[in-house]
Amino acid sequence: MSVARKVLLGRPSNNLTTGIVGLANVGKSSFFQAVTNSKLGNPANYPFATIKPEEAKVQIPSDRLLHLNELYQSAKCVPATLTMYDIAGLIRGASSGEGLGSAFLNDIRHVDGIYQVVRGFVKEEVTHIEGSVDPVRDLSVVQDELILKDLEFLEGIREKIARKMGRTAKTSTEYRDLSVELELMNSLEEHLYEGRKIIHFKDNWTPGEVSILNRHNFLTAKPSLVLLNVSAKDYILNQNQFVKAVKEWLNSYSPGDKLVMFSAEFESAYNEMANNPQDLLRHCEIAWGLTQLQLGKLLNTALPQILLKMRELLHLISFFTCGPSEARQWTIREGTTAPEAAGIIHTDLQKTFINASVTKYEDLAQLQPPLQESALKSQAKVKRAGKQYEVQDGDVILFKAAGSRTR
Repeated sequence: MSVARKVLLGRPSNNLTTGIVGLANVGKSSFFQAVTNSKLGNPANYPFATIKPEEAKVQIPSDRLLHLNELYQSAKCVPATLTMYDIAGLIRGASSGEGLGSAFLNDIRHVDGIYQVVRGFVKEEVTHIEGSVDPVRDLSVVQDELILKDLEFLEGIREKIARKMGRTAKTSTEYRDLSVELELMNSLEEHLYEGRKIIHFKDNWTPGEVSILNRHNFLTAKPSLVLLNVSAKDYILNQNQFVKAVKEWLNSYSPGDKLVMFSAEFESAYNEMANNPQDLLRHCEIAWGLTQLQLGKLLNTALPQILLKMRELLHLISFFTCGPSEARQWTIREGTTAPEAAGIIHTDLQKTFINASVTKYEDLAQLQPPLQESALKSQAKVKRAGKQYEVQDGDVILFKAAGSRTR
């Protein structure tokens, strides 16, 4: 008896993208530069420094991949990546065209997940477009603008549906489908008028509802990770005056959205001095007035956590292919079958798929190189998987296809 596949909200793709969103001049481009370790973007101290979206592919950190690379003694190590866009900032009234509102909102429509950067540091020389630092107000402004734009978009959809229904026989399948879509639009409108995002409308979506939402690509149907951009000192000490209020606002008005505290200021210094820990410690003392006692812990970047949490929100997982030539991490969506995963490598592998040999990472985690694959097989650690097998996070897979193809 087959088990129904979990229905996931969002575009059914293994190549999902993210966008960095927020009010103008809150540190979006600084975050983009930090996470890409590059000079892409324009972190200037004035609004609308970013006009057109900047694109970069960011490598996903993976201790598992590094271990597999050593274990299989692979000549090459190929990490997974996540495509990220630095999107122009918005201001209050963006949904009505204020500032770069139209461009901002259209750019968001084309990404799958949102990094919402919110300013949580007080620094007089860095201007704030609202005149003061208040992350709760900023969260409300951004959410209101997204909701207002979705309401405008939804009204246009309802008008189109009504026109189609007027030209369609009431006994037809098309008319029934249009009626279902209209009913969903009406329910979503009520939800949006309450100041809530579509993604939080319900937990269990039907395939039909997801198909409708994917077709219309609403702004508030995308998962969000809120990044509170704090001072380097606050980040290192893991304290900030705004954190409690931000968490309370999220619990009340955007439940389900996750919060990560990070510091673009710290990440910039970390990227420059990560290979020289003593230089970084001295910089912390001189630039931010931190004592050795306060620095009595390992200074870690927040970026790996930020990337991995977004993958979770997008329901992305990894499988690995390993051999003498390379160890590679591949990205797929939860619920992907073995043939579909094979198709990520090459479409021919999916078309001619026979089976897959699957080893769980947990069975490899404590092993030392060189790997003895014969021992794994004798211990029944290598399992045969067929066409119905759903790939699990961390699977190490060898695909077998017709024509003696393996990968």
